This record gives sequence, C-alpha cells and structure tokens, in this order.
Amino acid sequence: MKLRIGDKVRFLDEVGEGTITRIKDKDTVYVEMNDGFEIPYPVKKLVPVHTELILNPEVENIELELETTLTDCVYFIIEPDHNMPLLVSDYKFYLFNSSAYSMMFTYSIKDEAHFQTLKQGQLGAYQKVLLKQVKKDFFKEFVKHKIECLFFKNTYYKSQIPLAEVLHIDERVLAQSNLLTHNEFKNQVIAFVLKDDFLDKKQVIQNLTTEDVMRLKSIKEFKQPKKVSAVKQQLKDLSREIDLHIEELVDSHKGLTNYEIMSIQIQRFEKELDFCMANGYKKLIAIHGVGNGKLKQEIVAILKTHSQLEFYDASYKEYGYGATEIRIRS
Repeated sequence: MKLRIGDKVRFLDEVGEGTITRIKDKDTVYVEMNDGFEIPYPVKKLVPVHTELILNPEVENIELELETTLTDCVYFIIEPDHNMPLLVSDYKFYLFNSSAYSMMFTYSIKDEAHFQTLKQGQLGAYQKVLLKQVKKDFFKEFVKHKIECLFFKNTYYKSQIPLAEVLHIDERVLAQSNLLTHNEFKNQVIAFVLKDDFLDKKQVIQNLTTEDVMRLKSIKEFKQPKKVSAVKQQLKDLSREIDLHIEELVDSHKGLTNYEIMSIQIQRFEKELDFCMANGYKKLIAIHGVGNGKLKQEIVAILKTHSQLEFYDASYKEYGYGATEIRIRS
C-alpha cells in the first residue's frame, strides 16, 4: 500500500483519523488531526479512508483499487435516485475530487445567454460535494454545467493549471452513458472526467498577452485630489462634478463588454462619492447620460444605502435628463 501527502487515513489500533502532511521516512509519516495537531505515526498502522473512481472501458463498474498508485482525477457525477431508468424521479449532481489536492470551486448553469452560479466553496482531497438535486421533469433546464476549480495543498505541491469546463449533458447523453457502481454512492452513477492531467514535472507559467496589457493600460488611474485644510475648504465651492461616460474614463473602450463598461463606471462613481463624503463636500453631480437607464438605476441603488444623502434629477437646463444631483448632509 502506498500513501502520499494529502491522503486521508484512519488509525488501525485506535479511534481517529487525519491527513498525511509530511513523510518522515519510509516507515513513518506525519498525520494532522482534526484539531490541527500533527503527530508522527507508523505507516503500517494506517488505513486509507479514500477510494478512487477508476474507469475501465471494458466493464461498466467502477473498481476499487488501493494497492496501486492512485491517479488523481476530478469527476462530475450524476446519481439517479433509482437504478431502474423507468423508476427514476430525480437526479443528484456531485463534484467528486478524487485527487490529493484541495480545491476552490464554483458550479454554474447556463441561463439563456449567461451563467448563473449555484454553489461555490472549498472541497478537500478525496471528498465529494452535492451541487444540486433536480426532478427528472426539469432536467432539460440543467443541460449546460460549468465547473471552475483552483487546486492547492496546505504543504509543498506542484502548481496545477486551473480547471474551467462546460459540460453539455442532455437526456440523449444520459441514455447513452454507462451506469457505474461505486461505494461512495447509494445508486449507480454516471461519471464525467473533468481533469486527469495533474502535472508532475511541468512548470505552470501564465503570461499576460499583449492584448491583456493594452486593455489594462486603457483604464485610467483613479486619482483623487489631496485633502485640504478646513480653512481652505470653507473658501472653495463645496461641490464636484463627475462625467461617467465611458469615453471620459478610459482611453479606449474597444473590445470591452457592456458588463465591463458598467463596472468601470460604477467603480469610478463609488470612488468619487467616497471622496466627497470623506472631504466635506456638500454636492456631487453625476453625469450618467440617458441611454437605457441601467447606469442611473445602479447609481440610485448605491445612493439608497446612505442615509445622509439626498438625490434628485440635476438641472435640466444644464444637463438635460442625463444627470443626478446628490446632496450630502453633515
């Protein structure tokens, strides 16, 4: 039996379990308990508590193999609530991390043109998490599944390329897939491999492309004026004006999506508002334009979270319908 760093183990001669954190020598490893303490323990008195999905194209079952070196893998699992297809009423979706790595994950489904995140969190080595349970009649609404993962260990480890996969699973795919048996699941399951190319010797290096650099440079720095003394502040007009048209905020918005443009505008507005509130300004004019009204709605939503603010449409003579005047009470 081979044990590795990150394996979950149970003690053979006493109650308790933990995770292998270090290798002392060929006969002894360090085990971290649930309370965070690390103790040395003989290898021959440890039993692994994880299992692995091993897909054999020659058979339909998932075999359990503990005496060989485990191959890291991550699976998306669909478990019907019954082994007889005609008696299935709902499905459970699982993320099964059959690797020695821990991971941060997000699970999303496609809702028309966008993805909607349903679950996110952290999943330990050789653990599974229930992502969603859906009725069979509503399965067609859960056709595209997006899984994103970042991999890490709490000890030294080889860097891994993050996982970002979109699975298209409809009723036809289910009907053509083999049901597999595994003792981690009550019923037979359908397993889709998300990642099995865990790197061992390759170095993971990600570089910014020229396009990435140019887009970062196109966003102007948000520079705030230096604070002035209270005496000088009384001598100046305590009002400011900010133009939120994207052309005024970045050198070029070519290639930016509507969502990215909106994010830049909102971030600029929030910084300007925070500056005015922190430096004693009494009035802020936010020029947002007319457009489809979404930017103004986002600005109003932000203003409603501050009890010391009053806001209304700015002067039509000066700004038309495209600006909001904000009064800041002391």
